[in-house]
Amino acid sequence: MNKIKFIQVGCGKMSRYTMRYAIEKGYELVGAYDINKNIINKTVNNIFPDVKSDVEILNVDKLTDIKEGCADIAIVTTMSLLNDIKDVSRTLLSKKINVITTCEEAFFSSNSNPTLYKELDVVAKANNVTITGCGYQDVFWGNLIYTLAGSTHRITKIKGSSSYNVEEYGIALADAHGVGLDPEEFDKKIASVDNISDEKRNILINQREFLPSYMWNTVGWLADKFNLHITDIKQRCVPIIAKEDVYSSTLGKEIKAGCSLGMSAIVTADTSEKIRLEAECIGKVYVDDDIDLNEWTIFGEPDTSVIIKKPQTVELTCADIVNRLIDVINSKSGFVPTSQMGTPNYILEK
Repeated sequence: MNKIKFIQVGCGKMSRYTMRYAIEKGYELVGAYDINKNIINKTVNNIFPDVKSDVEILNVDKLTDIKEGCADIAIVTTMSLLNDIKDVSRTLLSKKINVITTCEEAFFSSNSNPTLYKELDVVAKANNVTITGCGYQDVFWGNLIYTLAGSTHRITKIKGSSSYNVEEYGIALADAHGVGLDPEEFDKKIASVDNISDEKRNILINQREFLPSYMWNTVGWLADKFNLHITDIKQRCVPIIAKEDVYSSTLGKEIKAGCSLGMSAIVTADTSEKIRLEAECIGKVYVDDDIDLNEWTIFGEPDTSVIIKKPQTVELTCADIVNRLIDVINSKSGFVPTSQMGTPNYILEK
C-alpha cells in the first residue's frame, strides 16, 4: 500500500505536533504553507527541529499551483471561523484533496454558517473528497459524553464546562476570545452579537455574519450525535476581567487591569426530546494556579460526572486530528462532521 501523503496549511504552534505526529504514524509530508514571512522558504525541520522533514514552507498563495491529487489530505491549523478558512478549503477540495481542520466552527458549522457549509459541501462532493473539523472537542466534548450516555437509562440534561489557556493556541483564538479588550470594546465586538432576538440571530447566521462560541457548534454536534432536535438555543459571552496587569506572550504585551483576559461562553439548548444541553467554555490567559479542566455531567437515571484535570489540550487536539486522518479519507464525500464518522481510533506508530 502506498504511503498516505499530507499537506500542512498553517505552520504555527499546532502544526509542530500535527506534522510530527502524522510523520511518526507513517504519513508523508509533501507540502507546508503559511503566511508568516519569517518562516516562508525555510524548511520544516529548520523551524521545528523535532519534526523530521526537509519540506520547504511556501506562501499559502502557492496552494493554487499544486497538482490535482498531489496529496491525500491536508491538515489546516489556522483560524477559528469557517469564513476565515473558506478560500484555502475551497482550493484544496477543488484539487481533490481531503481537508481536516482545527477550525472550531467547522466542528459543526451547519448550525452557525449553513450557507458556506453547503457551498463547501457541494465542492467536496463534486470532487469526491471530504472536509471535517475536529480536535479536542471531538473526544472530550463529544464522543466521551456519548460513550458515557451508553450506560444511562434516562437523560434529562447534559451539562459541560471546559477551560483552556488561550496562550497555547495563537493569536487567532486570543482575538476570538476578546483578550485585551476593555469592557466596552468586549461588549461591542464580542458580547453584542448575543444581545439580539432569535429572528435577528437567524438573519446573521444566514448572512454568514454570526460569531458562534465553540460550544454553539459543540451543542449542535451533540444534538446530531444523539439524534436530538433543538427547539431553542441561546448563547451568552461574558468577559473575564483582569484584577491586575497580566503579560500575554501571544499578544506580546501586558493586559491592563480592568481589561479582558478572555471569556466564558455559555450555550443552552432545549430539544423536542426534553433533553436540555448546557455547555460552557472558558478561554482566557491563565494567572496564578489556573489549570485546564474538563467537567461534564449527565443528569438522569443515574447521574454521572466525569472530571479531567490538566488535559494537555494542544497535544490532544493534534493527536485527534492525526488519528482521524484515515477516517476522513475513508468517509463519504462532502462536509461531514465527526458525529457521523464513529468514534476516533488509536493509530499505531509505523
